[in-house]
Amino acid sequence: MSGFEPSGRAVAAILDDAVAGRRISAGDAHRLLLDGDLLDLGLAAQAVRERMNDPAVATYAIDRNINYTNVCVYKCRFCAFYRPPGDPEGYLVPFEEIGRKIEETLALHGTGILLQGGVHPDLPLQYYLDLLGFIRERYPTIHRHAFSPPEVKFLAKKERLSFAEVIGRLKEAGLMSIPGGGAEILSDAIRKEVLAHPKASADEWIEVMRQAHRLELRTTATMMFGMGEELAARVEHLHRIRDLQDETGGFTAFIPWTFQREHTDLPDLPEVSAHEYLTLLAVARLFLDNVTHLQASWVTQGKKIGQLGLAFGADDLGSIMIEENVVAAAGARYQMSQEEMERLIHAAGYTPRQRTNLYERFVTREETAPLAEQYRHALSPERRPLAGG
Repeated sequence: MSGFEPSGRAVAAILDDAVAGRRISAGDAHRLLLDGDLLDLGLAAQAVRERMNDPAVATYAIDRNINYTNVCVYKCRFCAFYRPPGDPEGYLVPFEEIGRKIEETLALHGTGILLQGGVHPDLPLQYYLDLLGFIRERYPTIHRHAFSPPEVKFLAKKERLSFAEVIGRLKEAGLMSIPGGGAEILSDAIRKEVLAHPKASADEWIEVMRQAHRLELRTTATMMFGMGEELAARVEHLHRIRDLQDETGGFTAFIPWTFQREHTDLPDLPEVSAHEYLTLLAVARLFLDNVTHLQASWVTQGKKIGQLGLAFGADDLGSIMIEENVVAAAGARYQMSQEEMERLIHAAGYTPRQRTNLYERFVTREETAPLAEQYRHALSPERRPLAGG
């Protein structure tokens, strides 16, 4: 962990620098994680948030996580979602069912989907190209945010192609951006301990994102923490994200969330507290001076702590979560309607605005209404309450 030990600077001096727009070091971030007072961190993070984003607005998205398969060749200890090849509980969602899920998303005024699955050993690159082509042809307006670095790495190895070649072909077929899944903690010592290293080393995850950015695909940066890692590993993760953003500018947002232990191979790890989560969120806002947006994870923290994240540097509450299966498999099951999302943001003192998936602009109900009406018939009974009215 050389280079990531806490600096000897005073917390107040570090906060003053961050608020003034002067870059703080990795060691400074470690010092804040160790010794920062939560409320002082929150005040400083909010000052930075208000400099980087509209102080009056907090945003959200309406999209859907479609986990197209749970079959995975890897056995990450923190994952409750995957099933090994040949397992009777393994599945691969048919294209037509994916189409139905997209229609339901459009019926709920959604603008995008996230396609992410286990690393299925039998799916060739052509499967992914065909899936993207199917979606682009049938639902041309939907944003296709899909296939995280471990999926790209596996396809590159399977097809004997470079990361750039795989991403280029996916983009040509209709891929519009790449999610930050598979990052967990970008520190190889931790990745080896939790068996995440085989699916992608820290360097490989970064390299996939580098190549995506070079091919003009935007991506998100994520972090799952609370797997027993030291603070230095969390700082290393933040540092790797900031370094690549300095190089490419391709990350739209940083999204940290906490490890959910139920049904995993790590059931005895202590749960990350709300205090620890909000501390990390605030320090991320202070350290990542080149990543514009910071998302609070109400899906893992619950609605109230997610809402509180808007006072600790976050400017976005993510998706209303029409569907999500990976975190849900580990015991965190949350969902809300667009109306409830807007009430939460209003109650936190902000004007709620639905955004596009790449944060380029706001989205209005008038804009999404025609497709919502066209596909209203596709709403399943359990999701009709999300439609309101």
